[in-house]
Amino acid sequence: MKKIAFFFLLVATWLLLTWSVNPQDIFAGMGVSLLLAAALGNIYPRVPEGLCHPRRWLWFLAYIPYFLYACIKANFDVAYRVLHPHVPIRPGIVRVRTTLQTDLAKTFLANSITLTPGTLSVDIVGQDLYIHWINVTTDDPQKQTEQIVSGFERMLKEIFE
Repeated sequence: MKKIAFFFLLVATWLLLTWSVNPQDIFAGMGVSLLLAAALGNIYPRVPEGLCHPRRWLWFLAYIPYFLYACIKANFDVAYRVLHPHVPIRPGIVRVRTTLQTDLAKTFLANSITLTPGTLSVDIVGQDLYIHWINVTTDDPQKQTEQIVSGFERMLKEIFE
């Protein structure tokens, strides 16, 4: 049953990525999906316990506009720094601490930080994330964590933990 569900998930992904109703494309996608489902159906997808709970999906739906807002705000900040010659840029790698426990939650946090302009996740070591930041505004690790991580982390806890 798991392999069949994985097959349909792969076919749906293929159709969304190709956006084609050409029979050759559909059959090619079904063939590749069948091979992948047969080879990897016992391994993937690993769905954490309780991830399909409706409350988590509601939090995820709330997370999307929050992430888009943070991304747009960071885009304007970076664009302003690029276009204005006297705005300070103080790049550096900072260490921030997360309270997220699962690897999936930490990965989602690191990817959210990376997709936000001006920050780039470099490494995750235990509960610490190393972030390249375009403008390090403070040397206090607690304030750095608040500025970079805390907004994402509150919502990701509701989704993943």
